[in-house]
Amino acid sequence: MLRVGLTGGVASGKSALAALLARLGAAACDADAIVAELYRPGGAAVAAVARIFGAGVVAPDGGVDRGALAAAALADPAARQRLEAAVHPLVRARVAAWLEAAAAAATPPDVAVVEAALLVETGSFRDYDRLVAVAVPEPARVARALAKGWPEAKVRRIVAAQASDGERAAAADYVVRNDGEPEALAAAARRLWALLVEDAQRLRAGVPLPPRRITI
Repeated sequence: MLRVGLTGGVASGKSALAALLARLGAAACDADAIVAELYRPGGAAVAAVARIFGAGVVAPDGGVDRGALAAAALADPAARQRLEAAVHPLVRARVAAWLEAAAAAATPPDVAVVEAALLVETGSFRDYDRLVAVAVPEPARVARALAKGWPEAKVRRIVAAQASDGERAAAADYVVRNDGEPEALAAAARRLWALLVEDAQRLRAGVPLPPRRITI
């Protein structure tokens, strides 16, 4: 089974690409959904978040108020680093368990894709056989986020806190450009899928994966 990390900046369309790959046959895991589980009432990360940021980021139901947490984390880079150090190992462990379960299934998928925003920033892209980065020029990503109603100050802080497209591309095996129409992304997904299936076939045959630096 080929293990693929899929990453990209805010409003890059990585979730759209993950959905397209899932339709083509990939097993897909969304790291943000894992974070949501960790932040729910009784979740494994709630106590750590409260220790770092205080009771103001805990919702009345006992879970994490993700809006309040995002505002607090973006305003305090040092605290954000402590948050990532506390939460990322929990996410990484859940992702590893998901990948192990997928590989151990009676009919394992050829390709398993994990979508996560901070694979390059945390270095966890090294956990995967291939890294796919979705690239969109920063002005276009900012415009997309603003069109969704996000406050501009929040968007700018998120962009500043994340790796650049260039940094992600330097680590990636495949870079998918998503600055066009949805049909163009769908076509890119099909081309990417063909490459990933080839990689999966190599792994299954015991053939090492060749170095890649392909932009789609």
